[in-house]
Amino acid sequence: MTDGSGVWLYAVTLTGGEAAEPGGLTGVAGEPVRTVVSDDLTALVGSVPLEVFGEQPLRGHLEDLDWLEATARAHDAVVSAAVRRGAAVPLRLATVFLDDDRVRELLDERRADFTAALALVSGRTEWGVKAYGDRAALTSAVAEARASGSGGKGSGAAYLARRRAQLSAQETVERDAAQRADEIHTRLVRHAAAGRRQALTDPTLSGRRDWMVLNGTYLVDDERTDDFAATVAALGDEFPGIRLELTGPWPPYSFAGVEREAV
Repeated sequence: MTDGSGVWLYAVTLTGGEAAEPGGLTGVAGEPVRTVVSDDLTALVGSVPLEVFGEQPLRGHLEDLDWLEATARAHDAVVSAAVRRGAAVPLRLATVFLDDDRVRELLDERRADFTAALALVSGRTEWGVKAYGDRAALTSAVAEARASGSGGKGSGAAYLARRRAQLSAQETVERDAAQRADEIHTRLVRHAAAGRRQALTDPTLSGRRDWMVLNGTYLVDDERTDDFAATVAALGDEFPGIRLELTGPWPPYSFAGVEREAV
């Protein structure tokens, strides 16, 4: 761009596919989404004013949570529309280049990465699974299991076994929750093409006071979505004191991994 505009990237897909058609979409600045093509790869982009989306002003805008939310929604709307049409690799929010030639350089330099990422996400969708712990319920469940395995006989011995188990469970509740989160994640990955553990959400940002013990994202074959959801439900029943929350479907942001610093 040479008129004070930059190029905002939304997603990369295969040239000629349905996902490569902008289809009248509008982007973060209300601009029409268009394409930049380099051989078999097509980037969905938009021309945005640098006075708003340039490096310096963008830093300030990203501190404005209302502006950030609206921009993120507009970005995701374009990405989601592309993903519904076919395999597409989403770019992270606020990836802005100075002109189309820089975008083509990105496509050329990272062609192998984009091609591999497109193969990975094709026919698959990202789902999120969050696990929340209930300290009291988890402590009770662990104490009951330990007391049952202690083998105490007689009412007095049984009482002491339960009491020791309860005190022990109170001391180890953090570790017990972490072990259950590890087991849940491991088993979910078996039902997915790929899985990743994300950082636990800061309660001050989420507005929730729940005790999060797992924040996982999973890339699931579209024909196995029901199986994956059933597995989440079964795991929720299997681990008392742990509540699982399934979210999605989402564009495969967690499995792109091909970004480069914008210039």
